[in-house]
Amino acid sequence: MKKTFATILVLPVTVALGSCTSQQLYGVGQSWQRNECLKIADQQERSRCLSSASTSYEQYKRESQAVPEPK
Repeated sequence: MKKTFATILVLPVTVALGSCTSQQLYGVGQSWQRNECLKIADQQERSRCLSSASTSYEQYKRESQAVPEPK
């Protein structure tokens, strides 16, 4: 029973994620991160977290392409 329920739940999620672009997935991750930042009680730490969560997809791509891949 649990296996069937898991399959019914996982299959639509997998299909939905398969149709998302990397930019859309990045946006979802950023939204999740912002929500998590808002749970932080310390004002300074929350501000740092929110600053990190406001990186645009374009900036993220530039920065990730600038990092050399390990050999």
